[in-house]
Amino acid sequence: MAPSNRLLPAVGGRRLVGALGGFYVVLAAGYPIVPGAVTPSLTFHLVVGVLVGGPGLVLLYGCYRLPRTEIRPELFPTVARWCLGGIGVVLGVLLLTALAADLTNLVTNVLILTALGSVAGFVAGVYNARAKTRERDLRETVEQLRKSNERLEQFAYAASHDLQEPLRMVSSYLQLLENRYEDELDEEAREFIGFAVGGADRMRVMVERLLEYSRVTNSGDPLEPTDTGAVLRDIRENLRLLIEETGTTITADELPTVSGDSAQLALVFQNLLSNAVKHSGEESPTVHVSAERVDDTWRFSVTDDGIGIAPEYHGRIFEVFQQLHRDEELETDTVGIGLALCERIVERHGGKMWVESDHSEGAAFYFTIPDGHEREPTLLDQSLAST
Repeated sequence: MAPSNRLLPAVGGRRLVGALGGFYVVLAAGYPIVPGAVTPSLTFHLVVGVLVGGPGLVLLYGCYRLPRTEIRPELFPTVARWCLGGIGVVLGVLLLTALAADLTNLVTNVLILTALGSVAGFVAGVYNARAKTRERDLRETVEQLRKSNERLEQFAYAASHDLQEPLRMVSSYLQLLENRYEDELDEEAREFIGFAVGGADRMRVMVERLLEYSRVTNSGDPLEPTDTGAVLRDIRENLRLLIEETGTTITADELPTVSGDSAQLALVFQNLLSNAVKHSGEESPTVHVSAERVDDTWRFSVTDDGIGIAPEYHGRIFEVFQQLHRDEELETDTVGIGLALCERIVERHGGKMWVESDHSEGAAFYFTIPDGHEREPTLLDQSLAST
């Protein structure tokens, strides 16, 4: 460790800045009695006083203001180091100049230039310390976000494992009650039991999807070259029964290879395709998947000719537990997290997602994935990767 790194924190960076300021103010006031000083005229004394004492006053005021800035106290020595660095640089320049030009008024030049150099160093130090303060604040914020994500994931695990069993128990006992006392229950009682069983099952699905949503960032696979065309083919095969039952026609352009998590991108395509089929209206749906290069990203689109989405729902459908109500009279059994999950996955890949649609005129869902097989990691990515 450099001696200044040990000495400055012990002395106090702010104290050193104040001492430098006081030193130059005293020198400005007592310049006529400084050994070796040149005293040709009163005007010259005034000029020296301003050029030496002025920076000293700036340092004194800066010392007073430091605690009232956003700079952390532990970074005050950084400011002081920059002041000393400014003095050192000017002394070095002055020495070279003196050797080259054989200056005769060396004392005066030393006082003036080192005073100015200390102020320049102070200003540079303040900016450097502020930058370090912001960097540390950002890192602390990222660390808090990482811990918050960990707590959220822990809660999701607890919800998944601890809540699902009671929900299964409620559903099982209700069904057992219905079977055992079937002859004693009227139609209305059986209907009530059916509602209760359906509510318990729905709650269990919501808990499972919430767990899936919370684990997108922390539990996803590494991003690697992924053939989105192959991902789409797998999803079409998974949805083959639904496609055949509804008479759906799915067409696709040639899709690119991107840097992505194939399992998560499969969830995006599966949610978008199944939504398009489920909300197709009375006609057999037609869905088209395409991708277009836009600058340094790929813009994917999933377009259908269904009942469309009213403009007032364009923002709400990406919120957690917001149902995909494309029409006020539309009944749906979804839990309202599929599109929120899609958006979170796309954001994890460095892209964004949105919808364009008019009521009764179909819908087009768009999402972007950055081009290239490697993405520059962000500060948040690095923090999450270290856990």
